Amino acid sequence: MDNIKFYEVNSKYINYLLPYAPHLFHNKKKGQGNERKYIGVILHINDIDYFAPLSSFKNKHKKMQESLDFIKIKTYAVINLNNMFPVPYNQCKYIDINKEHNPSYRNLLRSEYRFIKSIQEKIRKNALNVYKHKIQNGNKTSLAKRCNDFIALETAAKQYK
Repeated sequence: MDNIKFYEVNSKYINYLLPYAPHLFHNKKKGQGNERKYIGVILHINDIDYFAPLSSFKNKHKKMQESLDFIKIKTYAVINLNNMFPVPYNQCKYIDINKEHNPSYRNLLRSEYRFIKSIQEKIRKNALNVYKHKIQNGNKTSLAKRCNDFIALETAAKQYK
């Protein structure tokens, strides 16, 4: 599989998925400078690609331990694999970090990307295990309860026009 890359996902597609995924993040909050970046492809299953949101590192993350569905990207960002979701190819856009106009944001993205590339096999392995856990356990465990409903999202993704 190719290296994980950064993408942006179409906001209309995100809004379409919201009823199926209460944990899904919006692309941009009011006052936020840049659109949310997603990492992908972290999982290719049932003939569809999965992406995971990249979130800014916050003070609360310092105290949190990594887990199967929560990965720290040093003190730059975090990945919440429980919030991964399927994305049709025509609903995402590859981000060329070198074309980012803001030099400090470009440097942040480069730092995040270097570390993500170094742990991409861990990310993919964890993503597959999170997916399997949700499918096998429904909502019986705390991990399964905080995960998106991957099967419902796959159905919705395949029906999206």
